Amino acid sequence: MTPIITAFEWVPEFARSYVRDMRARWAFEETGQPYTVDVIDFETVKGPAHRRLQPFGQIPTYRDGTVDIFESGAIALHIARQAPGLLPADPAGQARAEQWVIAALNSVEPCVMQLAVVDIFEADRPWSAARRPTVVEDIRARLADLSTALGDKPWLDGDFSVGDLIMVSVLRGLHDSGLLDEFPNLAAYVARGEARPAYQRALAAHLADFRAEPIAA
Repeated sequence: MTPIITAFEWVPEFARSYVRDMRARWAFEETGQPYTVDVIDFETVKGPAHRRLQPFGQIPTYRDGTVDIFESGAIALHIARQAPGLLPADPAGQARAEQWVIAALNSVEPCVMQLAVVDIFEADRPWSAARRPTVVEDIRARLADLSTALGDKPWLDGDFSVGDLIMVSVLRGLHDSGLLDEFPNLAAYVARGEARPAYQRALAAHLADFRAEPIAA
């Protein structure tokens, strides 16, 4: 069967293009694999049927009749293994691409998400303003390391890979912070990722699936 991923039918404007079904869509577009999308609401995501696929009640999930998985990184890796386009042909290159997926999710994204916590999700908490400078410095330290690793290369390791797809997706969370501008090679790296035709197709499909307004409870 054609793979099916889940996505939200509505999110606030500030979250659009950042919801993690984008990572799966982008991977499908890079590899040229067909897919369909089950667009669901927040109530369904938190319900028992969806939690049988995604125990934490999140987006996205993936199923193809043989494989049922969740977590955007795992889904992107699975898609990358099904067709050429996102993994090198040699085992060593594949392993390095996969390591960058894990690095993006484990070493970079937790820092990025902390900025979203203090600036958006818990901005009204009394401790958020005091914590923000520490969060920013933690991000700067991670970005400095990543900037050094990237150097003047267009991609992290050889050609564009699933590692770059996930890393660019993570770094996009800093667009409005100004922090990427402090590292011109990383800002250019993200811009290259966003300019890819496959990313643009994924983004258009992602945005097209949103309702104008959420369904009233």
